[in-house]
Amino acid sequence: MKAKTHSGAKKRLRVLSRDKIKRRQTKTRHLLKNKSSKAKRHLGDVVYVDPANLPNTRRCFNI
Repeated sequence: MKAKTHSGAKKRLRVLSRDKIKRRQTKTRHLLKNKSSKAKRHLGDVVYVDPANLPNTRRCFNI
């Protein structure tokens, strides 16, 4: 049977290469008035899945 990509991972992550998977940061949806402008600005930066979590994340994409 053909392996399928995890639906949630497909919506939240982008595979860039064998060793990089791009993701969005958490804490960007609500309660933003408590955060400084600098903190909010940095939450928009591109981040990658941590190496410790890569094996599980790759499994969602059948890599």
